[in-house]
Amino acid sequence: MIRHVVTFTWKPTATPDQVAATLAALRGLRNEVGGMSYLSVAEDAGLSDGNASAVLIADFPDVEAFYRYAQDPVHLSVVAEFVRPILRARAAVQYRA
Repeated sequence: MIRHVVTFTWKPTATPDQVAATLAALRGLRNEVGGMSYLSVAEDAGLSDGNASAVLIADFPDVEAFYRYAQDPVHLSVVAEFVRPILRARAAVQYRA
């Protein structure tokens, strides 16, 4: 299994509506793209200063499924339309779980 973990830090100018729409679009990837056995998208709980704004955790049965997701036009559209306009920083890791 491949676990994909992404943290997002939004620009200070990101509006609550933009953030909500982005999180909804990211959550919709499981139904729109598929190939994953698990998907969680959540906002930071605000317990520590300096944290990212949100996290996405997705599990894939194998490397090929992850690559299909990463290159899927719907995934790329969500990134371009929702994520990039409000993104200040992003970090990601994929690991075998």
